[in-house]
Amino acid sequence: MNKIIEALNENLKVIYRKAVDADAALNSLQHAGKGKFESIFAAESGFETRSKRFVPYVEELAGEIAKVASAEQDIESAEQDIINEALPNIVKKIELMLNTLKQFKKTLN
Repeated sequence: MNKIIEALNENLKVIYRKAVDADAALNSLQHAGKGKFESIFAAESGFETRSKRFVPYVEELAGEIAKVASAEQDIESAEQDIINEALPNIVKKIELMLNTLKQFKKTLN
C-alpha cells in the first residue's frame, strides 16, 4: 500500500506544478477579458470543490490522499474499507486533472 500512496503523491506533485502554471495562464486570460466560466470541473466530476482555478482542486485531492495515507497507518478492517472506496475516486480525479490540464495546455499553444 505504501507504493500506491507514494505513486499518488508523485502524481499529485506533477499535477500541482501543472496547476500552478495553468492558473497563471487563466489569470492572464481573465485579465484579457477571456475565460468567463463558473467552475473548471462540472458537478458530476466527483470534486466537491467549485473553483475557476486548478489549485483548489489539487488541495482537495491532496486532502483525500492524506486521509488514505493516515487510514493506512492504523489499518483495521473498517479503515481498509475506507481505503478501498477512496482509491478509485482518487485515481479518477487524478486522471481527470491530468487530462484537463493537458487539454488546457494544448488550447494555449
